[in-house]
Amino acid sequence: MTFINQNIKFPDVSLASKEGILTIGGDLSPERLVLAYKSGIFPWFDAEEPIIWWSPDPRFVLFPKKLKVSKSMNQVLRSTSFEVTINKDFEAVIEHCSKIKRNGQEGTWITKNMKEAYVKLHKLGYALSVEVWLENKLVGGLYGLDMKNGVFCGESMFSTISNASKVGFITFIQNSSYSLIDCQVYTNHLESLGAEDISRDEFLKYL
Repeated sequence: MTFINQNIKFPDVSLASKEGILTIGGDLSPERLVLAYKSGIFPWFDAEEPIIWWSPDPRFVLFPKKLKVSKSMNQVLRSTSFEVTINKDFEAVIEHCSKIKRNGQEGTWITKNMKEAYVKLHKLGYALSVEVWLENKLVGGLYGLDMKNGVFCGESMFSTISNASKVGFITFIQNSSYSLIDCQVYTNHLESLGAEDISRDEFLKYL
């Protein structure tokens, strides 16, 4: 295990552990975060932990052309009155993502410092949000990083009512021109939508 200081650099991702942990330390400055994502690295840690940087192998991704939309979900997309927007309220989305309760998870990894860091990235044009509204109330959404090269690195999503985040995610992908959506690590939810594992080396080619 390596530790990094304030220099804006990372070890080679091939040095990551079997679990995907690459290094520990550093900061959440915009410069470091952008370098991390461009290098196939992302931060993920609990509030009481130091900053932990990950680069898992395999990488869980979704190719937009392989997006799976069930018949029931297509009916939801056609019949509901959800409104989907982009970058209408980034701070509200990340705040909701930090507070939503998730099965098997205590607390949140989206700490105050993390929120501040991604708000800065949003203001710099890297981080974007997708909002889902129902009767002018924010009921779902997601946020992540647009790497400006055809790759979107998803970070987190939330939903306060059934299907809201799915509607946002599917609508966003269907109306985007991305070649790859980085989902980072496996989840049943994203697998049901068509996400799959690819090798880290293959993932890095897209970056």
